[in-house]
Amino acid sequence: MSRWEPNARGRLEQAALDLFGERGFEHTTAAQIAERAGLTERTFFRHYADKREVLFGQAHALEQAFVDAFTDIPDTVAPADAMASALETVAARYFDPHRERVRKRHAVIMANTELRERELVKLASLSAALVAALRRRGIEEPAASLTAEVGIAVFKVGFGRWVGDTGERSLTDFFRESFAGLKAVTADP
Repeated sequence: MSRWEPNARGRLEQAALDLFGERGFEHTTAAQIAERAGLTERTFFRHYADKREVLFGQAHALEQAFVDAFTDIPDTVAPADAMASALETVAARYFDPHRERVRKRHAVIMANTELRERELVKLASLSAALVAALRRRGIEEPAASLTAEVGIAVFKVGFGRWVGDTGERSLTDFFRESFAGLKAVTADP
């Protein structure tokens, strides 16, 4: 194995997703991931604490991306509209360009109970980060928590439809449909 090659983290992630898809999460080791990436097991552990972190290591960066998306939105924008805008920004920057990788990751997580539970914990953490971002915009409670939870619900529904879609529609399309659906079910009859 070579001593150093660029993009070790990306190569480890790709190798892990491929192996998880081929063998299953439970039957894949860190050593196998490193070998597939052309790296040492020691290099793997320099980047990740364990093989689960290959799937969840970007969670904090995703939270930060959502929080940062709010900074470009004027404070005069209504909370729900600000949430919709933040979801669309993150979808366009972080999800749509990586659709196949995101689908592979999602399939691995859905096939493993422990990973599904961890995904829920990460979504709860994202919700808390969204509440904090909304509070910094001057949104009081309970409106900040309600808006964040609505955002998480729209994210989950839109994301689930997007990864299952065989077409090439963007995640933003699904977020917009989810928000429209929410408005329809909450409108006065």
